[in-house]
Order: sequence, then C-alpha cells, then structure tokens
Amino acid sequence: MADFDFFVIGAGSGGVRASRIAAQLGARVAVAEERYLGGTCVNVGCVPKKLFVYGSHFNELFAQARDYGWQMGEAHLDWQQLRERKDTEITRLNGVYRRLLENAGVTLFEQHARLLGPNRVQVGEREITADKILLAVGGWPFIPQVPGGEHVISSNEVFALDELPESIAIVGGGYIAVEFASIFQGMGLDTHLIYRGECFLRGFDADVRQHMVEQMQKKGVHLHFNTDVAAISLQPNGMRELQLSNGASLSCGQVMYATGRKPKLDGLGLENTRVQVNDKGAVVVDEQFQTREPSIYAVGDIIDGLALTPVALAQGMSLARQLFGEVSPAPLDYTKVPTAVFTQPAIATVGLTEEQARERGGKLRIYRSVFTPLALTLTQSSEKALVKLIVDADSDEILGCHVVGPEAGEIIQGFAVAIGMGATKADFDRTLGVHPTLAEELVTLREPVSG
Repeated sequence: MADFDFFVIGAGSGGVRASRIAAQLGARVAVAEERYLGGTCVNVGCVPKKLFVYGSHFNELFAQARDYGWQMGEAHLDWQQLRERKDTEITRLNGVYRRLLENAGVTLFEQHARLLGPNRVQVGEREITADKILLAVGGWPFIPQVPGGEHVISSNEVFALDELPESIAIVGGGYIAVEFASIFQGMGLDTHLIYRGECFLRGFDADVRQHMVEQMQKKGVHLHFNTDVAAISLQPNGMRELQLSNGASLSCGQVMYATGRKPKLDGLGLENTRVQVNDKGAVVVDEQFQTREPSIYAVGDIIDGLALTPVALAQGMSLARQLFGEVSPAPLDYTKVPTAVFTQPAIATVGLTEEQARERGGKLRIYRSVFTPLALTLTQSSEKALVKLIVDADSDEILGCHVVGPEAGEIIQGFAVAIGMGATKADFDRTLGVHPTLAEELVTLREPVSG
C-alpha cells in the first residue's frame, strides 16, 4: 500500500485547491513546498502587486481631492512602510494557507520534492510512495541573456526593494510590465517601458491596446516600442546605463525585466518518468490534466494555457473531483475566461477581441464608446474610459466585452456571468443601467461604430 493516495508538489493556488478537495473527498493527501505557501499569486504576484497598485493610486487621488475642494499638504510615499505592511499581510496569508491544509487533514512537507519514478517521490532524505502525483510547481521569471544582465531585477525581487530609485526602466510588454509601469509612475518614479514589439499587451483588443498607449503616455510613462536592450552597465554612481537596439542610450536607477515566465522544472526529476515537455517548456497534459505518465498529473502555470490564478484553482478542483469524486466533472471551458490588467486606468475583458472575432468569420456589429468618467469631470485629469462590445450580427450574441477605466475588473466580473450564459445585445438593451456609473455604458450602447 502506498504512503499516500495523492502527493502534490507545489503549494500554490492549483496545488492547495487540489489537495484540499481531494482530502475532503477522503483521499490521503500530502503536499510538498520548498519556498512559500500560496505560490506566486500570494507571495510575488497578484496579491502584493494589487496592494502596490492601490498604494500607487493615492498620488492621483490626492490631486483629484484638491479639485473637489479638499485642502491638503504635500504628500509623499514612505516606501519602507508600504513594503513592511505588505509583508505583514503576506505572512498572514501564508498562515491562512497553512491552516487550510491542516484543517483539511493534508500532510505538509516544507522541503524540496523530486520525482524518482511514476509513483515515488524524494522529499529531503525520505522516499515516499503515492498512487497519484500532481505537479503544481508554477512558473519562474524568464530573463533573456543580455550583457550586464546581472544588474537587473525580476518581478520576484521588485517586491523587496530596500528603497525606490528615482527612475526605472521596465523591459517587456505583458501584464506584469505594464502593471509595474503604472505602479512606479504612480509612485512618482521617472518610468520607461521598453518593448521589442510594435505595441504592448499582445493578444488584447487593438482598440484597448491603443487606448492604453494614449492613457499611459498622458500620465507620463515613457514608451519605447520596437526597441530592445542591447547591453547594460553599472555606473560608479549606481545608475544603470542601457544601450538600446535603436542606437539610443538610457540612464536609470533600476532595471526590471518582465519578459515572461516559464514553468519551473529544474530539479523536478522529470527524467525519471515518461512526462513530456513541449517546445515552450510546458508539461504536456490531456483534457483531464494527465501527463504521458498515467500516474502523474499537472495543473496551473506548469502546463500550456492561461496563466491565471482562477484558472489554476478551477483546474485543481476539477482534477481532485475527477480522481476522487463520485462523478467526473465536465472538461473546463476556457473560451470566456474574464481577466484584468491592473494598470491605471485598469483593463478588464471577457470573450473575444475584435480581431479574434473577425478571424472566425461571419458578420459583426462593433459598439464602442470613449468618455470621461463622472468622477474625473471636476478634476484636471485627462484620463478617458473605454467600453467595447463585439456582437455576432446573425445571432445577436455578445462575443466579447472590454472595459478600460476605474474598477474595470469589478465591472467585468458581473458581465462575465451574463456573457458566459450566452447573453445577447438585446438582453443588454433590456437591462436598465445603474445611473450614474461607468458600467451603465455597457447597457446603453445603441449605435454600432462598425460592422
């Protein structure tokens, strides 16, 4: 008899959810985690990032408060206090995750785990057997090789900076890059975003991307597109000197690379199994998250798919119920997954972009509006909100919904329910708006801007 029915390597979002559900269904479960409970999201991802987003936005809020008649002195950011309070909250959440596992009856090994075979795991000096094994080790920041690369930080180290520099260059064009560009600009840093492509946020709707270019430039972020870093040197005064691929140079106090993440497979022992990895470095699984080794499964950022915390949670829950529940759940549907980018202003979206919808063929109706949110009408802010709907002209079904503006993520969550249920434009038209709100714009769009 094996030591455990289910052994999970990695106590992040997917691993913790899978282990808890499996234990609640009666399985004997163990989890191994060598770094921190809660994984990337809790420790160096979603949670601390969102806390920094909140912290950075007060700069704008103070300025807007004056426009509303509030008289205040000059404000300044105490970085050490923000960082320490963030650390306190993360420590609290680590404890929450520990109690969740303990209360579910899961055995926790806070050590490195390595596969020795299809049903064997080495944890420290101990060898453990398990009927089924789940790989949920997540990803790790990827930094391309560049001369002087030892002088840069990643999204791991950025949360623990001893002090804020006066200026920073962020290299990359995805979620993390644009979010931290907004964070640091809001905190008062001279912020540069360097991206090798024509425009950041590849895969998002073109209108959304262009709108964010305009908004970020208005807020003072220096955008360098079609540009890459050729070399970095550390100057005697501590500044980083960047040589760019277009021949220009840039001097700044810190350089952060946000050039993607890759599955963290080092030292996992995959060579002792039949688990296969694709050309992207991701573990190959089927719809039931089973690898080429029948006893081994994988979920979350380690597999090729949407690297989002709610997706990992859903995968972990689905797998546990599939393996230990009485009824196997239906395969997960990834076609209408809502997501948000916590820039300033924020982006949120669900469903297809206009470009994706046109690639599918068929007639479309496009609805779009750009306007000043009511909260900003009394202020000197030039920020504009954008809402957009992509509608199938034949069925009237809403294929995509996109929002850029204050609390966009909160807005899209509710609309994602409706769109996931197949809501039509007529359904939206029949819905009364909550006035005055930004969200009501989505149910008051009447004239399509294009077909």
